[in-house]
Amino acid sequence: MRVYLDNASTTPMHEEVIHKMTEIMRDIYGNPSSIHQHGRKAKSIIEQSRKTVAKIINASIGEVFFTSSATEAHNMILIKSVEDLGVQRIISSPTEHHCILHTLDHLHGCDTAMLSVDHEGTLDYTQLESLLKDSNKKTLVSIMHGNNEIGTMADVNRIGQLCHQYGARFHCDTVQTMGKYPIDVQQSKIHFLAGSAHKFHGPKGVGFVFISNENMLSPFIHGGAQERNMRAGTENLIGIAGLAVALEIANENMMAWREKVSTLRSEFKDGLDRFFDDIKYNGRQDDMFLHHVLSVSFPPGPKVDLLVMNLDIAGISASSGSACSAGIEEDSHVIQAIGHPPDRKTIRFSFSDMNTMEEIQYTIEKLKEMTKVKV
Repeated sequence: MRVYLDNASTTPMHEEVIHKMTEIMRDIYGNPSSIHQHGRKAKSIIEQSRKTVAKIINASIGEVFFTSSATEAHNMILIKSVEDLGVQRIISSPTEHHCILHTLDHLHGCDTAMLSVDHEGTLDYTQLESLLKDSNKKTLVSIMHGNNEIGTMADVNRIGQLCHQYGARFHCDTVQTMGKYPIDVQQSKIHFLAGSAHKFHGPKGVGFVFISNENMLSPFIHGGAQERNMRAGTENLIGIAGLAVALEIANENMMAWREKVSTLRSEFKDGLDRFFDDIKYNGRQDDMFLHHVLSVSFPPGPKVDLLVMNLDIAGISASSGSACSAGIEEDSHVIQAIGHPPDRKTIRFSFSDMNTMEEIQYTIEKLKEMTKVKV
């Protein structure tokens, strides 16, 4: 049996998405910038896809732009906010994705402030309000909706309200929540967000960015008039169509899929608690957590360091909570930020609606064989 439990990294493509992309690949080959019929057909698919995304996040069509990835979108937002909007300070957190943190490291002419997080990765909202209240600098708050490593979710409505109250702009990384949770940019008062198709059973290499009308930015990539002059380069027609179909399917099945995945996660968690000593979990577990992510902290032991490799040998794909630099393995920046004991081993298991209860039970049995279990 081959079991895929790394869905927070990327997801298998939905069959309907594959079918739609194959159909377009075969039949719609015109350049969307061309004015002849072949080009117009291609252009209409892109605009219909844009309409689909805009409707799902409650945005206008003119506020949605397609990109190669969420990483590109986040870079665009952060860099151009400083250059075009005069942002002087960006408030973020130490548990953000590297595409945020590394971009902040390379920004010039802008201050950064990092919010504190507790041992579960929960933001200090009181500190956020103090930072917003105590400075007149033009500020952008950049916070992810759901953490990709430990699953802790931020209260985006609360953040959006604070930003609105104190005149700051709100940029939200929704990569792990798009298609899994309702996202309404109007209700949450979000000015910028990004999503990536391969996180919700779509293709890799395509994403989108939402830029509110009152905060329009200049182009990040130059050289052509595509995406209403916002992103030069011939559009990834096949990928864009796949993104829209995948997001529409995910949105329509959101509650049913969440219920199934929550059941799988609970069964897996119960199995760990039942059969293993001293198991702990990173991130929030009672509320405000991603239902598809379970970050497990295993106690020290001679077999624990090889768990990810041995799981792979057993046919199970999961993700280590560690990073390797110069041959030395250490906890990731997120795991370090929440104060995880360095002698313990973190493995992230992440689920999708395509997983089965049989796969969960198989994984528990294999883990029992690999580690010391309760007697």
